[in-house]
This record gives sequence, structure tokens and C-alpha cells, in this order.
Amino acid sequence: MKTVKGYADGPFGQLHYQVCGTGSPVIMVHQAPDSMVQFDPVMQPLAAAGVQAIAVDIPGYGMSAIPDHPPSIAEYAALLPAILDHFGFTSASVLGHHTGAIIMTEAALLYPERVDKVVLNGPLPLTDEERAYFKGVMAAEKEWAPRWDGSHLTEQWEHRKGAQSEWNDLAAFHTHFIHGQLAGSTVWYAHDAVIAYHHEDSILRIKHPCLVLANTGDAIYAQSQRTMEIRPDFAYAELAGGTIDIIDEQPEAWAKAVAGFLTG
Repeated sequence: MKTVKGYADGPFGQLHYQVCGTGSPVIMVHQAPDSMVQFDPVMQPLAAAGVQAIAVDIPGYGMSAIPDHPPSIAEYAALLPAILDHFGFTSASVLGHHTGAIIMTEAALLYPERVDKVVLNGPLPLTDEERAYFKGVMAAEKEWAPRWDGSHLTEQWEHRKGAQSEWNDLAAFHTHFIHGQLAGSTVWYAHDAVIAYHHEDSILRIKHPCLVLANTGDAIYAQSQRTMEIRPDFAYAELAGGTIDIIDEQPEAWAKAVAGFLTG
């Protein structure tokens, strides 16, 4: 099936999206810093399974418009009604990976009547100690700036590489590193909003059918397990191994788990 790209009017200007398939719609948002290219490997498999896959660049990332100030998670979540209105949908299911999981949690809370099901691929309920740790790690994003010798690129490459002890797919790593660079000097916006947001509290308030999708090699696998302790009523699917780039590494298994929940 053909994948089509386009733009919709959003809360900070135009939102860049791609769509494939004609089944039950799911709006998908990516981790930060990255872009909707993260979902390229699963657009076709989802469509083949009866899901209309719609991936969106978060404002300030990929080819979506850059916000004029650092947004809150609630402001990022406003992309959902914008995309739904663009396609003429009353409601759709939502899916987010890492940063996207937090954005789509808030979207489900702010616009409950416009959400059918929720998929959280890598939720992030944090302890106070973990929040302080991540805040320190993410602070480096605010210091990055271009240098003529290109050393800033090496530093950012090593920063992403340090997020996991092991990586499996160099081509995927490179793709997502490059797409992360597109955010430029505002690269820190989304992670800053993530650290200020308490996902552990919001998870308790989700009333929609929800799937937690985890992979054992994910850097935040422990937070997926904690989510299930907080909400044992959620559905759960787990892929073995993988990394932060699980969608590239196991696209067929990932799409099967998502489509099974959305169409089941």
C-alpha cells in the first residue's frame, strides 16, 4: 500500500504526517529527538493488518513547525485534535513511543471523547531519584551548539550511544541520530517537558483500554514493568531484546502486537 505524506494545521503551525492504509486509524508520535521516520518500518505491516497508520512529527521535530516557546506536554498533546480534524475523524486510537507515550497519555486525558484505545510503547513513571538523574542527563541538550570542527556531532553521537549499553542496528542508530539533529537549537524542548511531567500520576488516570508495549532491551524497560505494577489492568505485550530502536529491529513483531490490540 502507498504511504502518503502531507501537512495539517497544528497548535504551533503545520504538522508533518504520513499515512498508510484504510482500516481503524491510529495516530502515532515518536520519541525525542527524532521524527516520524521512526515508524517507517511498520507503516506497511500495520496497514496490511487492517490499521490506518498515521505518524506525525512532534512540533519542533522532523518537518513540523517549530514552537515559539518551550511547550508543555499538554501543549504538545494538542496535536491530536488537530490531526483528527484534518482527517475528519471523530476519534482514533493513539500510540506513542517514549516521549510520544507521555504526549499521548496527556492527549487521552485532555480529549477523552476523541480517543479509542491507547498504546504506550515505553512509558516513563519515575521515582524522584530517577527524575533527578534524567534531568541531569538531558541538561546537555541545552548546551549543544554547532562548531566549525564538527566536534559537537561527535559529542551528540556519544550522548545517544550512552543511552544503552549495547546497540544492534548501526543503520537505524545513524538514521535516528541524523533526524534528531533536525531539531537544532530547540532540541531540548520535548525532553524538558518530559522531565517536568509526572507520568506516574497520569497513568493512574487513564480510563481507555490501554496496552503497554515493552522490549526487554529497552533502556527504560524497568519503567514499563513499574507501569504494570501501577496499572495491572492494562494489557501487556513484550518483545525479547532490542534497544531504543526496537521498531527498526523487530518491525513485524512490533506491528503484530500493536495491530492485535487495536483490532482485537
